[in-house]
Amino acid sequence: MSADRIRIGTRGSQLALWQANHVKGLLEAAHPGLTAELVTITTTGDRVQDRSLLEMGGKGAFVKEIEEALLGDEIDIAVHSMKDVPVTLPDGLHLPVVCKREDPRDGFIANAYEHPRDMPAGARIGTSSLRRRCQLMARFPELEVAEIRGNVDTRLRKLDEGQYHAIVLAAAGLRRLGWAERITTLLDPADSLPAMGQGTIGIEARAGDTATEERMRAIEDPDTAVRTRAEWALNRRMQGGCEVPMGGYAELEGDRLRLRGLVGEPDGSRLIEDEVNGPAAEAEALGEELARRLLAAGAEAILERMRGRV
Repeated sequence: MSADRIRIGTRGSQLALWQANHVKGLLEAAHPGLTAELVTITTTGDRVQDRSLLEMGGKGAFVKEIEEALLGDEIDIAVHSMKDVPVTLPDGLHLPVVCKREDPRDGFIANAYEHPRDMPAGARIGTSSLRRRCQLMARFPELEVAEIRGNVDTRLRKLDEGQYHAIVLAAAGLRRLGWAERITTLLDPADSLPAMGQGTIGIEARAGDTATEERMRAIEDPDTAVRTRAEWALNRRMQGGCEVPMGGYAELEGDRLRLRGLVGEPDGSRLIEDEVNGPAAEAEALGEELARRLLAAGAEAILERMRGRV
């Protein structure tokens, strides 16, 4: 990294580029005279379209090549959606900074209905997320919850063509891509608990690169950082991987933190839910406590069975 330039590694998807450009703008505003340069990197997850994320080894399929570029000093930082970051990072890398969180809720999108509860029995609702799927099936068992693939444009087109009566997507991605007006209803976390880190942009860097880390501190959001520590402690203790029906959501009120967690059977036949409350200063301990409670209540058996599918 030169004194007046920083290289930002990113995937080439529309949303990834939006996030990288957002970080670029924040850094250049915080450090006048700095030039932030985007370096687009194609990952295994981008190249391989005919295999599931589970078959490709999990979330790492979308970050491996970027992390290799970071370790090889081809880039200075990497920008990620926190919900897509594996719980274990390679030796020599860390994730020191998160930016201000966008709305973490799931967005319900339909042309004729306001909420899943308004849909008639047998109506088809599309999602590619096991986390969303298990909650929708458990809370709205009269609906048909169906798989949907493709980018945001493709999924909206499938909805408009009548292949689905509704779809569910992350509100943050829709807002960032200019599709906010298509959100019919923002689902309450009681109906669809978000993924850990949903709506949050994380910045990965080389451990020991103090100059870069110091620059990043200027764009960190303290409240998001506390919430992320709680959610990530929960995720780490649960060893949450790809295609695991699991959610976690932290909220701050003053110096108090509320953390909710969920693990579900993929078919929605059972949801294991719990929450903890405590001092925000103990965010990581609260995450670990909630994980222990969920695992003891039966989540461990579900997660072990899911991991055994590979």
